[in-house]
Amino acid sequence: MLNIKQEIEILLLCSGGLSMRKLLSKMKTNGFDVPKPSTMSVQLNKKRIRFETVQEILDFLGYELIIREKQK
Repeated sequence: MLNIKQEIEILLLCSGGLSMRKLLSKMKTNGFDVPKPSTMSVQLNKKRIRFETVQEILDFLGYELIIREKQK
């Protein structure tokens, strides 16, 4: 299982090779309330990122988070 940082990095690569800094800049320009790139990096490395921030990133990149029961 990949952690959230790896998952977001994969999505950024699939979205034309965006860097986290460029993504956050574009999101800020579009009115999203996102942390500074350095703060985001710390949050991702410590695995202490807000659920809402992850949802906003996914929404901006054109993805959605689906929670479902595991297959048994």
